[in-house]
Amino acid sequence: MTMKLTILAGLMAATSLSAANAADLRMSWWGGDSRHLATQEALKYCGEKLGHSISPEFTGWSGHQEKITTQLAGGTEADIMQINWPWLPLFTPNGEGFADLNEFSDTIDLTQWTEGELATSTVNGHLQGLPLSITGRLPWFNQTTFEKAGLSIPTTWDELEEAGKVFKEKLGDDYYPYEATGTDGLDARLLMTAYLTQKTGKTMIDPETLEFNYTMDEMVDALEMYKRYTDEGVIIPWPKVAAGGNLVLHENPAWADGHIAGTYQWDTVYFKISDPLQEGQVLVPSKILLAEGATNDGVYRKPSMLFSISRNSDNQEAAAEVVNCLLNDEGAIDILGTTRGIPASKQAFDQLTAAGAIEQEQIDAHQIILDATGPTISPYFEHPQIASAIGDTLEEFAYGQIDAETAADDIIYNVNDVLDRVRN
Repeated sequence: MTMKLTILAGLMAATSLSAANAADLRMSWWGGDSRHLATQEALKYCGEKLGHSISPEFTGWSGHQEKITTQLAGGTEADIMQINWPWLPLFTPNGEGFADLNEFSDTIDLTQWTEGELATSTVNGHLQGLPLSITGRLPWFNQTTFEKAGLSIPTTWDELEEAGKVFKEKLGDDYYPYEATGTDGLDARLLMTAYLTQKTGKTMIDPETLEFNYTMDEMVDALEMYKRYTDEGVIIPWPKVAAGGNLVLHENPAWADGHIAGTYQWDTVYFKISDPLQEGQVLVPSKILLAEGATNDGVYRKPSMLFSISRNSDNQEAAAEVVNCLLNDEGAIDILGTTRGIPASKQAFDQLTAAGAIEQEQIDAHQIILDATGPTISPYFEHPQIASAIGDTLEEFAYGQIDAETAADDIIYNVNDVLDRVRN
Protein backbone atom coordinates (compact mmCIF):
# COMPACT_ATOMS: atom_id res chain seq x y z
CA MET A 1 0.00 0.00 0.00
CA THR A 2 2.80 2.35 0.90
CA MET A 3 4.55 1.55 -2.40
CA LYS A 4 1.36 2.39 -4.36
CA LEU A 5 0.99 5.70 -2.53
CA THR A 6 4.63 6.52 -3.25
CA ILE A 7 4.17 5.81 -6.96
CA LEU A 8 0.94 7.81 -7.06
CA ALA A 9 2.61 10.75 -5.32
CA GLY A 10 5.47 10.62 -7.81
CA LEU A 11 3.08 10.66 -10.75
CA MET A 12 1.15 13.57 -9.27
CA ALA A 13 4.38 15.49 -8.69
CA ALA A 14 5.49 14.85 -12.28
CA THR A 15 2.11 16.01 -13.58
CA SER A 16 2.25 19.16 -11.48
CA LEU A 17 5.79 19.87 -12.69
CA SER A 18 4.76 19.43 -16.31
CA ALA A 19 1.79 21.75 -15.87
CA ALA A 20 3.96 24.34 -14.15
CA ASN A 21 6.47 24.33 -17.01
CA ALA A 22 3.91 24.29 -19.82
CA ALA A 23 3.75 27.45 -21.92
CA ASP A 24 1.41 28.88 -24.52
CA LEU A 25 3.58 30.09 -27.40
CA ARG A 26 3.14 31.61 -30.85
CA MET A 27 5.38 31.10 -33.87
CA SER A 28 5.32 33.08 -37.13
CA TRP A 29 6.88 32.34 -40.51
CA TRP A 30 6.43 32.80 -44.25
CA GLY A 31 6.63 30.20 -47.01
CA GLY A 32 4.69 27.93 -49.32
CA ASP A 33 2.29 25.08 -48.66
CA SER A 34 4.97 22.42 -48.11
CA ARG A 35 6.70 24.54 -45.46
CA HIS A 36 3.40 25.43 -43.81
CA LEU A 37 2.30 21.82 -43.50
CA ALA A 38 5.66 20.48 -42.32
CA THR A 39 6.15 23.26 -39.76
CA GLN A 40 2.70 22.75 -38.25
CA GLU A 41 3.38 19.03 -37.94
CA ALA A 42 6.80 19.68 -36.37
CA LEU A 43 5.29 22.17 -33.90
CA LYS A 44 2.70 19.59 -32.87
CA TYR A 45 5.49 17.03 -32.39
CA CYS A 46 7.69 19.39 -30.35
CA GLY A 47 4.75 20.74 -28.38
CA GLU A 48 3.66 17.28 -27.30
CA LYS A 49 7.22 16.25 -26.48
CA LEU A 50 7.95 19.38 -24.42
CA GLY A 51 4.51 19.97 -22.94
CA HIS A 52 3.95 23.33 -24.65
CA SER A 53 1.19 24.52 -26.98
CA ILE A 54 2.41 26.49 -30.00
CA SER A 55 -0.02 28.48 -32.14
CA PRO A 56 1.13 28.78 -35.78
CA GLU A 57 0.96 32.10 -37.65
CA PHE A 58 2.00 31.75 -41.30
CA THR A 59 1.71 33.72 -44.53
CA GLY A 60 3.24 33.89 -47.99
CA TRP A 61 6.31 36.04 -48.60
CA SER A 62 4.39 39.10 -49.78
CA GLY A 63 3.68 41.48 -46.92
CA HIS A 64 5.40 39.40 -44.24
CA GLN A 65 8.13 41.97 -43.53
CA GLU A 66 5.50 44.67 -43.11
CA LYS A 67 3.55 42.43 -40.73
CA ILE A 68 6.61 41.75 -38.56
CA THR A 69 7.55 45.44 -38.61
CA THR A 70 4.12 46.40 -37.29
CA GLN A 71 4.17 43.69 -34.62
CA LEU A 72 7.65 44.60 -33.38
CA ALA A 73 6.69 48.27 -33.20
CA GLY A 74 3.70 47.39 -31.02
CA GLY A 75 5.35 44.62 -29.01
CA THR A 76 2.82 42.06 -30.29
CA GLU A 77 5.22 39.77 -32.18
CA ALA A 78 5.18 35.98 -31.81
CA ASP A 79 7.47 34.28 -29.28
CA ILE A 80 9.37 32.55 -32.11
CA MET A 81 9.85 34.25 -35.49
CA GLN A 82 11.34 33.27 -38.82
CA ILE A 83 13.44 36.30 -39.79
CA ASN A 84 15.05 37.13 -43.12
CA TRP A 85 18.79 37.73 -42.61
CA PRO A 86 18.89 41.14 -44.39
CA TRP A 87 16.27 42.36 -41.90
CA LEU A 88 18.77 42.35 -39.02
CA PRO A 89 19.88 45.97 -39.63
CA LEU A 90 16.24 47.02 -39.70
CA PHE A 91 15.01 45.16 -36.62
CA THR A 92 18.09 44.89 -34.42
CA PRO A 93 20.76 47.42 -35.45
CA ASN A 94 22.30 47.41 -31.95
CA GLY A 95 21.83 43.73 -31.21
CA GLU A 96 18.96 44.29 -28.80
CA GLY A 97 15.94 43.74 -31.07
CA PHE A 98 15.60 40.04 -30.22
CA ALA A 99 16.54 37.81 -27.30
CA ASP A 100 20.25 36.95 -27.10
CA LEU A 101 20.33 33.22 -27.82
CA ASN A 102 23.75 32.93 -26.19
CA GLU A 103 21.86 33.12 -22.90
CA PHE A 104 20.12 29.84 -23.76
CA SER A 105 23.21 27.78 -24.60
CA ASP A 106 22.18 25.22 -21.93
CA THR A 107 18.90 24.73 -23.76
CA ILE A 108 19.88 25.16 -27.42
CA ASP A 109 22.77 23.05 -28.69
CA LEU A 110 24.74 25.84 -30.33
CA THR A 111 27.63 23.45 -31.09
CA GLN A 112 25.66 22.29 -34.14
CA TRP A 113 26.71 25.55 -35.84
CA THR A 114 30.25 26.75 -36.52
CA GLU A 115 31.54 29.96 -34.97
CA GLY A 116 31.52 31.53 -38.43
CA GLU A 117 27.88 30.63 -38.99
CA LEU A 118 26.84 32.06 -35.63
CA ALA A 119 28.88 35.20 -36.36
CA THR A 120 26.66 35.99 -39.34
CA SER A 121 23.65 36.50 -37.05
CA THR A 122 25.52 38.08 -34.14
CA VAL A 123 25.13 41.84 -33.64
CA ASN A 124 27.30 43.61 -31.05
CA GLY A 125 28.04 40.26 -29.43
CA HIS A 126 24.36 39.28 -29.17
CA LEU A 127 23.20 36.18 -31.04
CA GLN A 128 20.01 37.45 -32.66
CA GLY A 129 18.90 34.32 -34.43
CA LEU A 130 19.93 30.81 -35.44
CA PRO A 131 20.77 30.26 -39.12
CA LEU A 132 18.35 27.75 -40.61
CA SER A 133 20.31 27.25 -43.81
CA ILE A 134 23.61 28.64 -45.02
CA THR A 135 23.58 29.62 -48.66
CA GLY A 136 26.05 31.27 -50.99
CA ARG A 137 26.83 32.17 -54.58
CA LEU A 138 28.92 29.97 -56.83
CA PRO A 139 29.36 29.42 -60.57
CA TRP A 140 27.16 26.90 -62.38
CA PHE A 141 28.35 25.87 -65.84
CA ASN A 142 26.76 24.06 -68.77
CA GLN A 143 29.39 21.39 -69.30
CA THR A 144 27.87 20.40 -72.66
CA THR A 145 28.40 23.84 -74.20
CA PHE A 146 31.96 24.13 -72.88
CA GLU A 147 32.81 20.73 -74.35
CA LYS A 148 31.26 21.87 -77.63
CA ALA A 149 33.70 24.80 -77.57
CA GLY A 150 36.58 22.45 -76.75
CA LEU A 151 37.10 23.97 -73.31
CA SER A 152 37.33 22.73 -69.75
CA ILE A 153 35.26 24.41 -67.04
CA PRO A 154 37.15 27.60 -66.06
CA THR A 155 38.70 27.94 -62.61
CA THR A 156 39.94 31.54 -62.82
CA TRP A 157 38.60 34.89 -64.01
CA ASP A 158 41.30 34.92 -66.71
CA GLU A 159 40.17 31.53 -68.01
CA LEU A 160 36.58 32.76 -68.11
CA GLU A 161 37.64 35.83 -70.08
CA GLU A 162 39.51 33.63 -72.55
CA ALA A 163 36.43 31.40 -72.86
CA GLY A 164 34.45 34.40 -74.07
CA LYS A 165 36.79 34.78 -77.04
CA VAL A 166 36.74 31.06 -77.85
CA PHE A 167 32.94 30.95 -77.67
CA LYS A 168 32.69 33.73 -80.24
CA GLU A 169 35.23 32.05 -82.56
CA LYS A 170 33.90 28.49 -82.39
CA LEU A 171 30.21 28.81 -81.48
CA GLY A 172 29.06 32.25 -82.60
CA ASP A 173 28.42 35.78 -81.34
CA ASP A 174 25.24 34.75 -79.52
CA TYR A 175 27.05 32.33 -77.18
CA TYR A 176 28.18 33.50 -73.74
CA PRO A 177 30.17 31.55 -71.12
CA TYR A 178 28.61 33.53 -68.24
CA GLU A 179 25.82 35.88 -67.25
CA ALA A 180 25.86 38.39 -64.43
CA THR A 181 23.46 41.23 -64.95
CA GLY A 182 20.05 40.83 -63.36
CA THR A 183 17.46 43.58 -63.46
CA ASP A 184 18.62 45.20 -60.22
CA GLY A 185 22.36 44.82 -60.70
CA LEU A 186 22.75 42.29 -57.87
CA ASP A 187 24.53 39.72 -60.03
CA ALA A 188 26.97 42.31 -61.35
CA ARG A 189 27.55 43.65 -57.85
CA LEU A 190 28.25 40.18 -56.48
CA LEU A 191 30.61 39.39 -59.35
CA MET A 192 32.64 42.53 -58.73
CA THR A 193 32.73 42.15 -54.96
CA ALA A 194 33.87 38.50 -55.23
CA TYR A 195 36.76 39.71 -57.40
CA LEU A 196 37.65 42.58 -55.05
CA THR A 197 37.33 40.49 -51.90
CA GLN A 198 39.77 37.97 -53.35
CA LYS A 199 42.29 40.64 -54.29
CA THR A 200 42.03 42.81 -51.17
CA GLY A 201 40.95 40.40 -48.44
CA LYS A 202 38.17 42.87 -47.56
CA THR A 203 34.42 42.64 -47.92
CA MET A 204 32.60 45.72 -49.23
CA ILE A 205 31.05 46.76 -45.89
CA ASP A 206 32.79 45.96 -42.62
CA PRO A 207 30.20 44.10 -40.47
CA GLU A 208 31.59 45.56 -37.23
CA THR A 209 32.36 49.20 -38.10
CA LEU A 210 29.94 49.59 -41.05
CA GLU A 211 32.72 51.26 -43.01
CA PHE A 212 32.92 51.06 -46.81
CA ASN A 213 36.14 49.11 -47.32
CA TYR A 214 37.11 49.61 -50.97
CA THR A 215 39.22 52.47 -52.27
CA MET A 216 38.52 54.49 -55.39
CA ASP A 217 41.22 52.61 -57.34
CA GLU A 218 39.84 49.24 -56.26
CA MET A 219 36.32 50.13 -57.34
CA VAL A 220 37.57 51.41 -60.69
CA ASP A 221 39.46 48.13 -61.19
CA ALA A 222 36.29 46.07 -60.60
CA LEU A 223 34.15 48.29 -62.82
CA GLU A 224 36.66 48.10 -65.66
CA MET A 225 36.71 44.33 -65.32
CA TYR A 226 32.90 44.27 -65.62
CA LYS A 227 33.01 46.53 -68.70
CA ARG A 228 35.71 44.41 -70.30
CA TYR A 229 33.59 41.30 -69.81
CA THR A 230 30.61 42.90 -71.52
CA ASP A 231 32.72 44.38 -74.35
CA GLU A 232 34.37 41.02 -75.05
CA GLY A 233 31.16 39.02 -74.86
CA VAL A 234 32.01 37.11 -71.70
CA ILE A 235 28.69 38.20 -70.19
CA ILE A 236 25.58 39.56 -71.88
CA PRO A 237 25.56 43.39 -71.93
CA TRP A 238 22.96 45.00 -69.68
CA PRO A 239 21.19 46.83 -72.58
CA LYS A 240 20.81 43.53 -74.46
CA VAL A 241 19.29 41.87 -71.40
CA ALA A 242 16.84 44.76 -71.03
CA ALA A 243 15.97 44.67 -74.74
CA GLY A 244 15.16 40.97 -74.37
CA GLY A 245 12.62 41.70 -71.66
CA ASN A 246 14.83 41.18 -68.60
CA LEU A 247 13.95 37.49 -68.56
CA VAL A 248 14.91 35.62 -65.42
CA LEU A 249 17.47 32.94 -66.15
CA HIS A 250 15.27 29.87 -65.79
CA GLU A 251 12.74 31.38 -68.25
CA ASN A 252 15.35 32.36 -70.85
CA PRO A 253 15.45 30.14 -73.99
CA ALA A 254 19.13 31.02 -74.43
CA TRP A 255 19.83 29.34 -71.11
CA ALA A 256 17.68 26.32 -71.90
CA ASP A 257 19.53 25.54 -75.16
CA GLY A 258 23.05 26.28 -73.88
CA HIS A 259 23.71 29.62 -75.57
CA ILE A 260 24.26 31.01 -72.07
CA ALA A 261 26.66 28.50 -70.53
CA GLY A 262 27.35 29.85 -67.06
CA THR A 263 25.84 31.79 -64.20
CA TYR A 264 26.64 32.98 -60.68
CA GLN A 265 23.77 31.75 -58.52
CA TRP A 266 22.85 30.47 -55.06
CA ASP A 267 23.86 26.91 -54.23
CA THR A 268 20.20 26.09 -53.54
CA VAL A 269 18.85 26.75 -57.05
CA TYR A 270 20.01 23.57 -58.83
CA PHE A 271 16.57 22.25 -59.80
CA LYS A 272 15.22 25.69 -60.60
CA ILE A 273 17.93 26.32 -63.21
CA SER A 274 18.56 22.74 -64.34
CA ASP A 275 14.96 21.70 -65.00
CA PRO A 276 14.54 24.08 -68.00
CA LEU A 277 17.67 22.75 -69.76
CA GLN A 278 17.07 20.84 -72.97
CA GLU A 279 17.84 17.14 -73.12
CA GLY A 280 21.57 16.47 -73.25
CA GLN A 281 22.57 19.67 -71.44
CA VAL A 282 24.57 18.90 -68.27
CA LEU A 283 24.79 21.48 -65.47
CA VAL A 284 27.64 21.29 -62.93
CA PRO A 285 28.58 23.42 -59.91
CA SER A 286 32.08 24.89 -59.81
CA LYS A 287 34.41 26.31 -57.22
CA ILE A 288 34.42 30.10 -57.15
CA LEU A 289 36.57 31.59 -59.92
CA LEU A 290 39.81 33.07 -58.61
CA ALA A 291 41.65 36.28 -59.43
CA GLU A 292 45.42 36.30 -59.89
CA GLY A 293 47.05 36.57 -56.46
CA ALA A 294 43.75 35.89 -54.65
CA THR A 295 44.04 35.89 -50.84
CA ASN A 296 40.72 34.04 -50.36
CA ASP A 297 37.76 32.72 -52.35
CA GLY A 298 35.69 35.86 -51.85
CA VAL A 299 32.65 33.74 -51.03
CA TYR A 300 29.32 35.51 -50.51
CA ARG A 301 27.93 33.24 -47.83
CA LYS A 302 25.01 34.05 -45.56
CA PRO A 303 22.10 32.54 -43.64
CA SER A 304 19.04 32.24 -45.85
CA MET A 305 16.84 32.90 -42.81
CA LEU A 306 16.88 32.71 -39.00
CA PHE A 307 14.80 31.58 -36.06
CA SER A 308 14.69 34.41 -33.51
CA ILE A 309 13.01 34.70 -30.11
CA SER A 310 11.08 37.79 -29.07
CA ARG A 311 12.73 39.96 -26.44
CA ASN A 312 9.18 40.64 -25.18
CA SER A 313 8.26 36.97 -24.76
CA ASP A 314 7.20 35.93 -21.25
CA ASN A 315 8.32 32.39 -22.06
CA GLN A 316 11.77 32.74 -23.59
CA GLU A 317 13.09 29.52 -22.02
CA ALA A 318 10.15 27.53 -23.39
CA ALA A 319 10.62 29.18 -26.80
CA ALA A 320 14.29 28.17 -26.72
CA GLU A 321 13.25 24.57 -26.02
CA VAL A 322 11.00 24.61 -29.07
CA VAL A 323 13.68 26.15 -31.30
CA ASN A 324 16.17 23.50 -30.22
CA CYS A 325 13.60 20.79 -30.90
CA LEU A 326 12.78 22.09 -34.37
CA LEU A 327 16.41 22.31 -35.43
CA ASN A 328 18.21 19.54 -33.54
CA ASP A 329 15.65 16.87 -32.63
CA GLU A 330 15.65 13.71 -34.78
CA GLY A 331 11.87 13.56 -35.09
CA ALA A 332 11.46 17.24 -36.03
CA ILE A 333 14.38 17.08 -38.46
CA ASP A 334 12.68 14.21 -40.26
CA ILE A 335 9.40 16.15 -40.45
CA LEU A 336 10.88 19.47 -41.66
CA GLY A 337 13.35 17.96 -44.12
CA THR A 338 14.62 20.60 -46.56
CA THR A 339 11.57 22.88 -46.41
CA ARG A 340 13.92 25.70 -45.35
CA GLY A 341 16.85 24.65 -47.50
CA ILE A 342 19.76 22.41 -46.60
CA PRO A 343 19.88 22.64 -42.79
CA ALA A 344 22.74 24.54 -41.17
CA SER A 345 22.50 22.38 -38.04
CA LYS A 346 25.17 19.70 -38.45
CA GLN A 347 22.94 17.14 -36.79
CA ALA A 348 20.11 17.85 -39.21
CA PHE A 349 22.42 17.90 -42.24
CA ASP A 350 24.04 14.58 -41.33
CA GLN A 351 20.69 12.93 -40.62
CA LEU A 352 19.06 14.04 -43.88
CA THR A 353 22.16 13.20 -45.91
CA ALA A 354 22.28 9.68 -44.47
CA ALA A 355 18.59 9.28 -45.27
CA GLY A 356 19.12 10.31 -48.90
CA ALA A 357 16.80 13.28 -48.47
CA ILE A 358 19.21 15.71 -50.19
CA GLU A 359 20.18 15.30 -53.85
CA GLN A 360 23.89 14.83 -54.60
CA GLU A 361 24.07 17.89 -56.86
CA GLN A 362 22.76 20.00 -53.99
CA ILE A 363 25.26 18.48 -51.57
CA ASP A 364 28.18 19.10 -53.96
CA ALA A 365 27.24 22.75 -54.48
CA HIS A 366 26.58 23.29 -50.77
CA GLN A 367 29.96 21.79 -49.83
CA ILE A 368 31.73 24.22 -52.16
CA ILE A 369 30.09 27.09 -50.28
CA LEU A 370 30.90 25.64 -46.85
CA ASP A 371 34.55 25.02 -47.80
CA ALA A 372 35.09 28.41 -49.45
CA THR A 373 36.98 31.14 -47.64
CA GLY A 374 36.22 34.82 -47.23
CA PRO A 375 35.55 37.47 -44.60
CA THR A 376 32.22 37.69 -42.77
CA ILE A 377 29.81 39.81 -44.78
CA SER A 378 27.41 42.44 -43.53
CA PRO A 379 23.63 42.25 -44.02
CA TYR A 380 23.84 45.94 -44.95
CA PHE A 381 25.13 44.75 -48.33
CA GLU A 382 21.51 43.90 -49.11
CA HIS A 383 20.05 47.00 -47.47
CA PRO A 384 17.40 48.31 -49.91
CA GLN A 385 18.89 51.83 -50.09
CA ILE A 386 22.40 50.53 -50.66
CA ALA A 387 21.22 48.03 -53.26
CA SER A 388 19.33 50.79 -55.07
CA ALA A 389 22.24 53.23 -54.97
CA ILE A 390 24.71 50.73 -56.41
CA GLY A 391 22.25 49.26 -58.90
CA ASP A 392 21.26 52.63 -60.35
CA THR A 393 24.90 53.64 -60.80
CA LEU A 394 25.83 50.31 -62.38
CA GLU A 395 22.99 50.68 -64.86
CA GLU A 396 24.23 54.14 -65.91
CA PHE A 397 27.74 52.73 -66.27
CA ALA A 398 26.52 49.71 -68.26
CA TYR A 399 24.71 52.01 -70.71
CA GLY A 400 27.87 54.09 -71.18
CA GLN A 401 26.38 57.22 -69.60
CA ILE A 402 29.24 57.55 -67.08
CA ASP A 403 32.84 56.29 -66.97
CA ALA A 404 34.40 53.97 -64.38
CA GLU A 405 35.85 56.81 -62.30
CA THR A 406 32.51 58.61 -62.06
CA ALA A 407 30.70 55.36 -61.26
CA ALA A 408 33.20 54.45 -58.55
CA ASP A 409 32.95 57.90 -56.99
CA ASP A 410 29.14 57.79 -57.04
CA ILE A 411 29.01 54.32 -55.48
CA ILE A 412 31.42 55.23 -52.68
CA TYR A 413 29.62 58.50 -51.94
CA ASN A 414 26.10 57.02 -52.02
CA VAL A 415 26.90 53.95 -49.94
CA ASN A 416 28.76 56.04 -47.36
CA ASP A 417 25.80 58.38 -47.20
CA VAL A 418 23.50 55.49 -46.25
CA LEU A 419 26.01 54.08 -43.76
CA ASP A 420 26.59 57.48 -42.16
CA ARG A 421 22.86 57.79 -41.50
CA VAL A 422 22.78 54.28 -40.03
CA ARG A 423 25.74 54.92 -37.71
CA ASN A 424 24.30 58.22 -36.53
